[in-house]
Amino acid sequence: MTTLSAWIMLFLIMDPLGNIPFFLSLLKHVPPRRRRWVLVRELLIALGVLLAFLFGGQYLLQVMQLKADSISVAGGIVLFLIGIRMVFPPADGGGIFGPAGEGEPFIVPMAIPGVAGPSAMAALLLLTNTQPGRTVDWIIALVLAWLATSVILLSSTYLFRWLGESVLTALERVMGMLLIAMAVQMFMAGVASFMHLSLG
Repeated sequence: MTTLSAWIMLFLIMDPLGNIPFFLSLLKHVPPRRRRWVLVRELLIALGVLLAFLFGGQYLLQVMQLKADSISVAGGIVLFLIGIRMVFPPADGGGIFGPAGEGEPFIVPMAIPGVAGPSAMAALLLLTNTQPGRTVDWIIALVLAWLATSVILLSSTYLFRWLGESVLTALERVMGMLLIAMAVQMFMAGVASFMHLSLG
C-alpha cells in the first residue's frame, strides 16, 4: 500500500464529513467561546492515541502472537461494518457512534471513538504489521489524514450551513462505499495470503 492509499483509507475511516452533525450536537451544550478549544483538545488527544497505537500496536500483536493475515482479515471486517453504517446509518440519528450526550465532552465520544476509533486503530495495526519498515510513511499518512479531518471539523459550522445536511449525508454515503471497497480488498488480501501460506 502506498502512502497516498494509506492516507485516503485513514481519512475515510475518520469520516469527518459524517461526523459534522454528530460533533455539532455534542458541542451545542458547550459555551460558544469554548467550542473551538474543546474541539482542538479532542483532536489532539485523538492524534496522541493514534500515534501511540501506531508505535506500540505491533508489540501488542507480538505479545498476543497474532499474524498479519489475521489482522488484515479482521481489519477488513471492521472497516466493512463501519462502511455499512456510513451508507446505512442507525435510525436513532446519532451517527455511527450512537446518540450524543449532554455537557462538555472529554475524550469520549469525540476523541475516542469519534476520530480515534477501533477501525482507525485496526488500520494502523494492519499497516505496521504488513509493512513494518515503513513507519515514517504511516506517520505521514496518519498526520495528513488527521490534519484534513481537523480542518473539516474545525470548519464544521460553516460547512453545515453551506452544504446542508442532505449534501453532507450524500458525501458520507460515497465515502462509505469507498471504504467498503477498500475493506473488501483488505479482507481478500488477508484470505489470499493465508491460503498461500497454508497451501505452500
